[in-house]
Amino acid sequence: MYLKRTFYGLVATLLVAPVLAAPITVYKSLSCACCEDWVAHMQESGFDVEVINGDNLTPIKKLAGVSSELASCHTGIIDGYVIEGHVPAADVRQLLQQQPEVRGLTIPGMPQSAPGMDIPGSPYDVLSFDVQGNTEVFNRYPG
Repeated sequence: MYLKRTFYGLVATLLVAPVLAAPITVYKSLSCACCEDWVAHMQESGFDVEVINGDNLTPIKKLAGVSSELASCHTGIIDGYVIEGHVPAADVRQLLQQQPEVRGLTIPGMPQSAPGMDIPGSPYDVLSFDVQGNTEVFNRYPG
């Protein structure tokens, strides 16, 4: 029942979000502390965040077009874009302002210096990805 409700909520978000400026909806595990820290980062950066906790995020990621190579611990949807993992709020804002023809942004895995992880020293790239899964560097961070 929960998965069915979550699936329909994600479909509605993906279909309606391009028309209406919506809050970012974040699908995450209830027990994930780094996801909570990333949600706090987004809220502190002025984003309205709706959190949906679940045990199995694989169907959400699959529906959102996030391959296992691009996956991280949580998935967000905002204005029709997918935000996978610990993407900085500034990059989400830039994505929304520029509105490129991409499916979304991702930081595969969980780089230690990304927002929500907050342990300096690990460089990482924010990648944009399209519906075919092709990626490009959207932004680079020295760590």
